[in-house]
Amino acid sequence: MTAMFVNLPVTDLERAKSFYTAIGFSINPMFTDHNAACVVVEEDHSYFMILVREFFQTFTDRPIGDPTAAVSVATAIFLDSKEDVDTTVANGLAAGGSEDRPATDLGFMYQRQLTDPDGNVLEFGYMEPMAAEQGPEAYMTQQA
Repeated sequence: MTAMFVNLPVTDLERAKSFYTAIGFSINPMFTDHNAACVVVEEDHSYFMILVREFFQTFTDRPIGDPTAAVSVATAIFLDSKEDVDTTVANGLAAGGSEDRPATDLGFMYQRQLTDPDGNVLEFGYMEPMAAEQGPEAYMTQQA
């Protein structure tokens, strides 16, 4: 089985769990305790491990950056429609997230950036199926 786990440091685990469930993800209780929670992005494929900063530090000897001060990664998640993107971002804003940049609409692709309460950057997007399969130029040529 191929799966992806993105580890994110958080300052308040319960707040982070509330945020990630508000934007439509679920928590896998089998891999959740007082130090960490497994956020299911896509069952059997993609997950976030949200780890309290002290526990996250046990995985590295290097200092943990502060995502509120300097972005080092942005995780992009593509959804089934522009409406799904807008709904997800609206739910995230209501749950304490922020949107520091305006939406980007390139015609073939639509993206919005949502920052979680700890400063971790998530990008939610939608891509027209033809552009995903044949590339953006093919999509734009068909639209002309």
